[in-house]
Amino acid sequence: MENVDLIISPKWLIPVVPENVCLNDHSLVVHQGHIVDILPRDAVEQRYQANEHVDLTTHALIPGLVNAHTHAAMSLLRGIADDIPLMDWLNHHIWPAERKWVDIGFIEDGTELAIEEMLLSGTTCFNDMYFFPDAVARTADRMGMRAVVGMIVLDFPTAWAGSADEYIDKGMELHDGLRHIELVTTAFAPHAPYTVSNGPLEKIRILSDELDLPVHMHVHETSSEIEQSLQHFNQRPIARLKDLNLIGPNLMAVHLTHLHDDEIDLLGQFGVTAVHCPQSNMKLASGLCQVGKLLMSGANVCIGTDGAASNNDLDMLDEMRTAALLAKAVSGNPETLPAWQALQSATISGARALGLGDVTGSLEIGKWADVTAIDLYHPSCQPVYEPISSIVYSASRQQVSDVWVGGRRLVANHSLTQKEPDECEAKADRWHQRISDV
Repeated sequence: MENVDLIISPKWLIPVVPENVCLNDHSLVVHQGHIVDILPRDAVEQRYQANEHVDLTTHALIPGLVNAHTHAAMSLLRGIADDIPLMDWLNHHIWPAERKWVDIGFIEDGTELAIEEMLLSGTTCFNDMYFFPDAVARTADRMGMRAVVGMIVLDFPTAWAGSADEYIDKGMELHDGLRHIELVTTAFAPHAPYTVSNGPLEKIRILSDELDLPVHMHVHETSSEIEQSLQHFNQRPIARLKDLNLIGPNLMAVHLTHLHDDEIDLLGQFGVTAVHCPQSNMKLASGLCQVGKLLMSGANVCIGTDGAASNNDLDMLDEMRTAALLAKAVSGNPETLPAWQALQSATISGARALGLGDVTGSLEIGKWADVTAIDLYHPSCQPVYEPISSIVYSASRQQVSDVWVGGRRLVANHSLTQKEPDECEAKADRWHQRISDV
């Protein structure tokens, strides 16, 4: 008998790779944080002896969900300005609040709140774009959460940096400082074409090519963004990014709610990743992403929640269901983004876009054991004919019972394993009092 750290035995094991596969009565074998075997339960019991054996007889086991776009610390601005248009929301509510309140303490407390929410809903990796990415990185590493922190770039000064060059320099310093941190990596995060000028974008493209790092950017989010680009550059943002040689496999273009067919073809041709945030787009009435056409073009499509200030939660299970349903409505085709492909978009597609496809995003031998268990023995999911469909169309985050990141159990029996009672909620309440007293 071979001794290992952990065996997890669910009723259904859904590896995501290969696609659209569900294994009945198989076990996941974990040692030193990695998946070392996947075998039928009887075979595992004959071959392995585990220090811990978790028996989940009513559960489905899936890869941990990958939230491909969020602004974690904005959890502290959840609900501050609802039901108004995007640019009004940004110019008159969010940006003024950020100028007044965002500092390292805000980032640390808001990120901690976001990580707790994401873990409890089955997310094991998030891609962040916000200020003080060094504080986001420290918080994620301390809490055992896998994260990609955005090296934010803007033309205008904020509490984090005073110029585009300073943003880039501080980002590169952070990138170098994280080289030996297993859980946290980096991506370039120029905010949007309308907030970053050509010079910094050209510099980012050179560095991205040299370091093979993703470029994570809001693109074609609103019609006004496109109109502004036509006025200032005499071209649409995607055409401008193409001229800057930023259209390529490293680009993670977030939202993409206003696309012409030739732009969709271009994104597919160059292997761009489309990061779909359906609930935020619908809430802000920004537009609708043509997911079906993007997939047909060859683009990689993954899913993000956006920030809790515009969603208003970080629930990837709910986001995945919304993405699947909306894709059908937009295309007029019920076969667009089927359940297995929606789950793929919420896991391995995001991991690949972030340069993490070899380490997470699917349950495969050799990868880190980033794993989520969902209890399907619940009235909302019974009876279970197709487990993948039950997860995508019926399950809720309240059914996420257990979560592991790198083989470390961070959620057990629906509760965080490292949480001090009400500590995070108390911090959030103190921020609420400070912000709402103004």
